[in-house]
Amino acid sequence: MVVNREHSKQRTRSDRRTRLTVLVALGANLVIAVAKTVGGLVASSPALLSEAAHSVADSLNEIFLLAALRRSRRPADRRHPFGYGKERWFWSLLAAVGIFVMGGCFSFFQAFEAMSQGDRPVSTSHYVAGLAVLGVALLAEGTSLIRALHQFRKQGGKAHDPAHRTVIAEDSTAVVGVLLAMAGMALHLVTGKAVWEAAASLAIGLLLVYVAYRLGRESRDLLIGVAVDPEVRGAIRAMLDDQAEIDNVASLLTMRLGMDSTLVAARIDLVPGLDSEEIELVSERIKQAVEDRWPEADQVFLDITEAPPHPGR
Repeated sequence: MVVNREHSKQRTRSDRRTRLTVLVALGANLVIAVAKTVGGLVASSPALLSEAAHSVADSLNEIFLLAALRRSRRPADRRHPFGYGKERWFWSLLAAVGIFVMGGCFSFFQAFEAMSQGDRPVSTSHYVAGLAVLGVALLAEGTSLIRALHQFRKQGGKAHDPAHRTVIAEDSTAVVGVLLAMAGMALHLVTGKAVWEAAASLAIGLLLVYVAYRLGRESRDLLIGVAVDPEVRGAIRAMLDDQAEIDNVASLLTMRLGMDSTLVAARIDLVPGLDSEEIELVSERIKQAVEDRWPEADQVFLDITEAPPHPGR
């Protein structure tokens, strides 16, 4: 129990750090979205407007992630006996959909618009102002990304939290998207060819669709029900096999229920000769041993049968 309480405290501290990371990203994206929108409308730049849509999508997604952090920590109740841990993956899935619809599709629309309008004269002063906006956006997005990566390193190089992974993916994509938009705008300004901005908008859209697909696929797998890592499953089975009272582990099933909640269900055969009281004590001891070693395994179920006597015994 002491181990589980310590694990819960660590999870709470991690959630606070993740919440701060999301809030930093949200603040940066809200300011950037306004600046990009104003700059894009003034310069009539499709690449800059694509990046404005990108930042709006990221801002909405970070609101989703904040909701995920709050709602997933609710305690278990009658209707949800295993808790609300999967809420985090549901809201992350919504964030992925938001990236695809609001960011990717709008960028494709801007690319089509730029190609259909053809080459047109551009205002040098407006485009320079737009490039300056993107330069500030690059600085802000880079700061947010550094913050997210710093937390990633503090966690030992493993971003298990889907909210944290989403922020890293969004910020990384935002940095690349800003660079693409700057390149498209600069080449359009120099050559007078709108195709460069159309290409930049198309590239931004493709990038956002790819990120949305990766994040959405992962959230889908977790919502459907995914097993723990093979290494952890192998270690749990090895520990069960090592118990003197266990004759055979017939099956072992695992499923992640949340950030710090895992279901472990094992069908085991005990050695012959144990009475009912001994079976109950062995069962409780094995459950506690699993929970002590893997604190996230807070739902452990054992289906126990007594192995038949071996031939010759």
